[in-house]
Amino acid sequence: LSTTCVRVPVLGGHSESVNISFEKEFEVSEVKNILSKTEGVVVLDNPSEKIYPMPLTAHGKDEVFVGRIRRDETFPNTLNCWIVADNLRKGAATNAVQIAEYLLKKNFL
Repeated sequence: LSTTCVRVPVLGGHSESVNISFEKEFEVSEVKNILSKTEGVVVLDNPSEKIYPMPLTAHGKDEVFVGRIRRDETFPNTLNCWIVADNLRKGAATNAVQIAEYLLKKNFL
């Protein structure tokens, strides 16, 4: 997993270009399907219609938005995607609550 956090002058939010290497071959459609069924994740991925996540998309929201999901043609079994989230919600307060809830559910606390 390799990420690049992009710091740009926006009201709030984090944007990351993420590269994920898998052990085995994968189908992009299956990755999109899994992500779209993941709680707290919203897939916005239709670049031909100019539909992809932007920092403003995530502002004031708890979800993580993923788009530009595509195969990396330069490395085998690698996926590229673009992820945005509100850093004050997902990156701090909301995320802390969600982690605590998960730990309680798993009886780690």
